[in-house]
Amino acid sequence: MKINLADTIRAFRKARGLTQQQLADALGVTVGAVYKWEANLSAPDLALLVELADLFDTSVDVLLGYTVKSNKQSDTAARLKEYLRSRDRAGLAEAEKALLRYPNCFDIVYQSAQLYYLFGLMRSEKPLLRRSIELMERAILLLGQNTDPKIGELSIAYDLAGAYSELGEEEKALEMLKKNNPRGIYDDVTGQTLVCFCNRPDEAVEYLSTALVSVSAMLIRVVNGFVNVYFKRDDYASGASILKLALDYFAGLKLEGKSDLFDKPCVSFRICLAHAQWKLGKPADARASLLAAKQLAEAFDKAPDYSADTLRFVSTGKQQIAFDDLGSTAAETAAKTVESLENESLGRMWEELQNEE
Repeated sequence: MKINLADTIRAFRKARGLTQQQLADALGVTVGAVYKWEANLSAPDLALLVELADLFDTSVDVLLGYTVKSNKQSDTAARLKEYLRSRDRAGLAEAEKALLRYPNCFDIVYQSAQLYYLFGLMRSEKPLLRRSIELMERAILLLGQNTDPKIGELSIAYDLAGAYSELGEEEKALEMLKKNNPRGIYDDVTGQTLVCFCNRPDEAVEYLSTALVSVSAMLIRVVNGFVNVYFKRDDYASGASILKLALDYFAGLKLEGKSDLFDKPCVSFRICLAHAQWKLGKPADARASLLAAKQLAEAFDKAPDYSADTLRFVSTGKQQIAFDDLGSTAAETAAKTVESLENESLGRMWEELQNEE
């Protein structure tokens, strides 16, 4: 509930063409009193409120000018989310009121937990972080009500680990991360926690290595998506730029003279770059990109290696299992990519290169 008494008195006075002095005279108070009311420095007592309402021919309710917030469950949750977005600390008090009304509503409990987590992190306030942990654990029990696909037990576990870590309880954070890490989705933060907070660099290396492989595989999918977007828009300059960025990244991971599990995607990327360069009127650059794709494909097919340990910085001690739909060999990858681009000129150039010694 928000009361706007100062604004309402000023608005009613001006609507009736009264000065502050005239209003003061009508009520038998000083002009200073009226000034303080309108400046929100003080408020008239109940008897004067009744007189004001009578003078302005309105009700005390209207004179108070308050607006009642909707306390419906959905509106309350939306309001808490807005407090979170705007980083308004007043949301903490609102969260406690909401929790009293809806102690078993997932949206209310979860948004309240997020508010306490945010402000606990911002200033390392331990009581707020502990309250956030309490609410997150309650939210997990209420997950059956959740309708947001971006929120789940794994995401809440990640936040719990963050809260424990900020509290200096790194072992609890690690336990939470390791128990909720399907397909290594939290390998990066697990590795970081191990080396930065637990002083266990040897154990961290395996987690960081698998995280680097995972993020690299994700980069391939993201770049492939962008390339398709740009090619469909005939924006070949942007397509070429993102392909060069990706190829530079994977070149930085490559050990000299070694094949690795990202060679086949890079063969495809080089051919796509050649297509973009051809469309941009740069046939010499397109030929150079095709030649680089050919050489990379031949090197991989001579000694194919899908081990992650053939990448720089990576040390897992495990064989990486890689799946793709690019063909069983890098040569097949190249042929499929050239065909998919439906660029006859590029196709002829590729054939010429294949026939060269």
